[in-house]
Amino acid sequence: MYQIGDYVVYGGSGVCQVMAVGTPASSVCDRHRAYYTLRPLASTETIYVPVDTRVSIRPVLTRQEADALILQLPGLPECPVDTKNPQLRSHAYQESFRANDSAELARLLKTIHHKDTDARKAGRQPGKVDTRYRKRAEELLYGELSVALGIPQDSVPQYIHQKLKAAGRS
Repeated sequence: MYQIGDYVVYGGSGVCQVMAVGTPASSVCDRHRAYYTLRPLASTETIYVPVDTRVSIRPVLTRQEADALILQLPGLPECPVDTKNPQLRSHAYQESFRANDSAELARLLKTIHHKDTDARKAGRQPGKVDTRYRKRAEELLYGELSVALGIPQDSVPQYIHQKLKAAGRS
């Protein structure tokens, strides 16, 4: 059970802080259930998640786990997305988000980055679907790494580059 003040990753909302645990005063909640009251760091909304349900919620990576993930990045395989159909590609990308797993988001980013690089080499712009999912994956992954590492979110790409360079894996 998460405690007040804990940081968790809640599905597509990204990193949230647990603000309360218990029955909220909100009329939309079942008064016989306990809820986590979550505040996403990237927005101003409030989310109520039943404590006793199987939802996509997990603790934020620790600093050690974040550093280990970063060092694994060069060896992570890309996501198996071999379609030019934007709808099918979108569906495949959504599956990566549903996993609520930072390594899966890293794989997705690696896949999209590779596709973007190939498009630019061929003189084309990256596709809209790829661009939209890349931005969202960066928001989610960099948001979590930011909290885990205790650095600003906009410093995460530079941190990753420095960490890989220092390890000789860039």
